[in-house]
Amino acid sequence: MNPEILLDLVKVRMPFGKYKDRILCDLPVSYLEWMYTKGWPAGKLGQQLATIYEIKINGLEYLLKPLRNR
Repeated sequence: MNPEILLDLVKVRMPFGKYKDRILCDLPVSYLEWMYTKGWPAGKLGQQLATIYEIKINGLEYLLKPLRNR
């Protein structure tokens, strides 16, 4: 796995919608679940959202804590 993927999750901001400008790792699970049912956006953003969704539903958010302070 590319560590840059995880680093992006603590730096990249949501570019649109209800949570525009919120860092991806700070998106609520309920929003990610809704996005999952609607389908992820195409491209890199979709991959990032799917990744943060999997991290959150599997209780792996602790993996991102050391990256937040970089």
